[in-house]
Amino acid sequence: MCGIAGILAQTETKYNLQTLIQRMQKSLKHRGPDDEGIYLAPNQQIALTHTRLSILDLTTAGHQPMSTPDGRYWITFNGEIYNFQQLRSNLEAKGEQFYSQTDTEVILKLYQHQGAKCVNKLRGMFAFAIWDNQEQTCFIARDPLGIKPLYYWQSNSFFVFASEIRAVLASQLPTICLSPEGLYGYLISGTVPEPYTLIAGINCLPAGHYLHWQVDKVIQKQYWQINFIPQNISLPEAKVKVRDALVDSIEHHLISDVPIGIFLSGGIDSTAVVALARQSQKGKLNTYSITFAENEWNEGKIAQKVAAEFDTNHTEYQVTASLGRELLPQFLASIDQPSIDGFNTFCVSRIAHQHGMKVVLSGLGGDELFGGYKTFQQVPNMVRWGQTLHKITGLSTYLGEGLSTWGKSPKWKRLGDFLQQKPTTTAAYHSFRGIFSHREAWKITRHYLKDFFYSQEHRYLQGISLATNLASVEDEVSLLELSCYLRNQLLRDSDVMSMAWGLELRVPLVDQVLLETISTIPSKMRLALNKQLLIQAVPELPNWVVNRPKRGFFFPFQQWIEKEWSDYFPIHGLDKDIDMKLWYRRWSLAILNYWWEQITSEKFPIEDIFA
Repeated sequence: MCGIAGILAQTETKYNLQTLIQRMQKSLKHRGPDDEGIYLAPNQQIALTHTRLSILDLTTAGHQPMSTPDGRYWITFNGEIYNFQQLRSNLEAKGEQFYSQTDTEVILKLYQHQGAKCVNKLRGMFAFAIWDNQEQTCFIARDPLGIKPLYYWQSNSFFVFASEIRAVLASQLPTICLSPEGLYGYLISGTVPEPYTLIAGINCLPAGHYLHWQVDKVIQKQYWQINFIPQNISLPEAKVKVRDALVDSIEHHLISDVPIGIFLSGGIDSTAVVALARQSQKGKLNTYSITFAENEWNEGKIAQKVAAEFDTNHTEYQVTASLGRELLPQFLASIDQPSIDGFNTFCVSRIAHQHGMKVVLSGLGGDELFGGYKTFQQVPNMVRWGQTLHKITGLSTYLGEGLSTWGKSPKWKRLGDFLQQKPTTTAAYHSFRGIFSHREAWKITRHYLKDFFYSQEHRYLQGISLATNLASVEDEVSLLELSCYLRNQLLRDSDVMSMAWGLELRVPLVDQVLLETISTIPSKMRLALNKQLLIQAVPELPNWVVNRPKRGFFFPFQQWIEKEWSDYFPIHGLDKDIDMKLWYRRWSLAILNYWWEQITSEKFPIEDIFA
């Protein structure tokens, strides 16, 4: 796991690219504290940089940017390729010679043989750029599920890309202005929806896409998308299929030349990862968890019990309101884009880092794949209810307008938004998952951007195409959870907050091969209530884990924000009609303001904080 960045100039430039790329490199130092490098092309118009967190081949042979022996191709790569050994063997059989034990060199040689098609062979998480000195082109790609981020900005003169927005801005080439689409989307969902960012002109390369740059044109293409195509399969066959796919994924994710830890919350997903990792790892297995002094939030005892059951070397970290308050300045300085999540990963990553870990596994993705959220029951109900109301001419719109205007709670206002739209799965999902209603988001956006014009089209900024003919509403919910909540919030925050501590976070339940394997299982089985298929596929799960009521991994934010943290999270007097009592609403605006102050100060202090 590393930091990557690059500047591609269309023509000769008055700027010193060496200076610009050094600024970008400095802003990414926290992502790769072990090594750093810069490549400046002979024409002085192309610059690449890399900051390295050494995981595979810890020698200098893994230095990046890396080139082919003839100097034609240069790569800067962030991520891990879990099938690189197999790919390497295939290339060696064709006569290729390797000079390192890295997956980076495998990508480079694979691209040399197959060009853009190489992405279809890579299993893992990745964002990389390959510069071709002969053709004067750059190939930039992002992994299928969007685990690793990649942002870019382009003008008539430059194309700039990086692992983090702060690095793009560190080049000092873009103008810093808020994006109305990004801001509005953030207020609706609590995170910025891909491909937008909060900075106008800076985009996120969508998951499963690659980009081909040359002086006169830029081509972007999708090479993979999520789909669910159910087959006729029995429950026993489904359990075997899930079991085999999980074991395969976790074994691949344990490939490393450094020790690996696991984040353990005590829930079904993280316990399943520990249980299956124990099948492969017969020696020392390190687990880490967060505990609280407040009993109603504390899951430390269950995590300890899981650790004892599977014989792990367990470390827990109690976060109190006062300790959390001490960590807030560092957390705020680490934010690349605001969201209503991330602090939990920041805290548990800190303790893993302090104990010498460089790689950890997380149970993220289990809820999205196996139906662990309330959305899997509530959204289909909303769709059916909305369809019934829409059959009565004008009734749904009338009720919706009333609720969105006069509803006494945020939930009712968002329900009013849903009733004014066509009753689709996407509309119901975003109403259920929402933070602010459309009317509220419009008012707040106008507070920041006076010229923002609200239109009906903004309602669909959070939507994604469900053009693939999915077999059930539940499959549509699964697709939305994977493409929106998981990708835009959980994965993005996990990347930034783990990398703030120089820690590589791997997600074996967010794996392309795993997803493609279980996508053939009908939703009635795969998404059965309470993740029954996952539970049956991992019989090692103790009953006292399985039978516990589902609880998300939450901090006692409401209590802390109202008391010990109240000065950090003031109630903004935006509009008397906007309810700011809920913690996540206060959090979203406060974090936005802190982030904006940092961005506009033109300081990127994270490397100083974590020195």
